[in-house]
Amino acid sequence: MPLLARMVGTPLAIHVGAGAVAGLASLLADQRISSGGHVAVAVGPGQGERIAATLREKLVNAEICVVEGGSLQAATALAGRLREGFYDALVGIGGGRTLDVAKHAASVSGLPMVAVATNLAHDGIASPVSSLEDAGRKASYGVQMPIAVVVDLDYVRASPPAMRRSGIGDVVSNLSAVADWELAQRQRGEGLDGLSVALARTAAAAVMHRDDGIDDDAFLTTLAEALVLSGLAMAAAGSSRPCSGAEHEIVHAVDHLFPGTANHGELVSVASLFACSLRDDDGELARDIDSCLARHALPRLPSDLGLSEEQFAQAVAHAPGTRPDRYTVLEHLALDENRVRSSIRAYVAAFDR
Repeated sequence: MPLLARMVGTPLAIHVGAGAVAGLASLLADQRISSGGHVAVAVGPGQGERIAATLREKLVNAEICVVEGGSLQAATALAGRLREGFYDALVGIGGGRTLDVAKHAASVSGLPMVAVATNLAHDGIASPVSSLEDAGRKASYGVQMPIAVVVDLDYVRASPPAMRRSGIGDVVSNLSAVADWELAQRQRGEGLDGLSVALARTAAAAVMHRDDGIDDDAFLTTLAEALVLSGLAMAAAGSSRPCSGAEHEIVHAVDHLFPGTANHGELVSVASLFACSLRDDDGELARDIDSCLARHALPRLPSDLGLSEEQFAQAVAHAPGTRPDRYTVLEHLALDENRVRSSIRAYVAAFDR
């Protein structure tokens, strides 16, 4: 008998809204994650510690673990601490680096993990991937998807505007990643998963043409849900393929060559616009992305990031080496140094305002 359906792992609960953190203890009990609140709580700097303080009254049996940085070493240290105790689950509270550390530590410790996001900077909220630094370089690790995702809009609104905008750039870049996956299917016969593509495109389309922005709860709710959808797209695909193409190769290259340039969403905004400018089409996708980035005051050109065209050219040339197993428009065109520079000049001329 043929397989008539497939199972896709998803969180048991997704709660987006104001006051979501206050209901965390009830969520843990209602979803049978931890009826008595015997959990470890990993917090990062900033709002994470403040949230943990508010939780102590309702999660009296919880143990607070402070996480410093977003490194593989931090995740390993947290996993070691988890093995020393007895917990029903790990609750990660904070931004992307804290959640990535918590996801990895929970996976290697065999514990379910609850993600409590304090900002909407990128699509790692519900993804089965942790991006961690190791020996000065970032690497991606497959992890178990969070069993529950909580986004409290009160804390998101209090996060810096740049962090809220960042998530827009990351989710919109799905369109560039999907275009690369379709290119790999045409050129190399690579398998393309329709469900993953549908989820990734739906996430991007949800925010692409909205007129409201990061100061509006309706927009922030949609952005949070779109970032969760991106995570589900990666889970369905079993890889980051539907949300990571040439644009993320460029981001990894910038992070390596020019660390500290900008946050992830700002980098991927510029990289996705450049990647789409290389495509052999009528330029409609690039124009749509450009309009969205401009509307939300996101970087669009290397100069917006403080990078010269020469520095950006170095990153583009280095980019394919960051993911040698991934076929994108960069691998397809196989640009030499002169063509990289001429392509960047053409892109800057087309989108400089």
